[in-house]
Amino acid sequence: MNTSKKNLFLIGLMGAGKTTIGRRLSQELGQPFYDSDHVICEKTGVSIPTIFELEGEEGFRTREACVINELTGKKGIILATGGGAVLREENRRCLQERGLVVYLHASPEVLLKRTRCDKNRPLLQVDNPLEKLQELYEARDPVYREAAAAVVEAGEGSCRKTIETILNLIQE
Repeated sequence: MNTSKKNLFLIGLMGAGKTTIGRRLSQELGQPFYDSDHVICEKTGVSIPTIFELEGEEGFRTREACVINELTGKKGIILATGGGAVLREENRRCLQERGLVVYLHASPEVLLKRTRCDKNRPLLQVDNPLEKLQELYEARDPVYREAAAAVVEAGEGSCRKTIETILNLIQE
């Protein structure tokens, strides 16, 4: 099977490893990699926390939907979406219709370990970030599972194992 033409879209909560895994898959498969959050920052010239501050979450989600539509229209790419991208039906439809959607699953406790020092996560700038991650997990996990063609464990295991699992999925 020629995998170079297939789009691969990675979804999951912040800290699940979408960007890290996406970059490595890009290198292995020789396909271009995009991170929707990074593209939004490039287009606006400001950080995501600044967009949240100026436009609120709704303003950010509108920008995100435009970028998701644009990027999923490309061919043969690997895309790491923002954690909340699947909240909008239009984004889920773009992802599902235009490529293979893989949910990188990790527990809130693992996600907190990975994100606790990252100030670029506006939703976690709260008194109890673990509680916030648990809330996000409970709300979004069913949506991720519904949107994804496959769920891959990306918790405590090695990055290499996660990549190999995804490579096997692509071959199927």
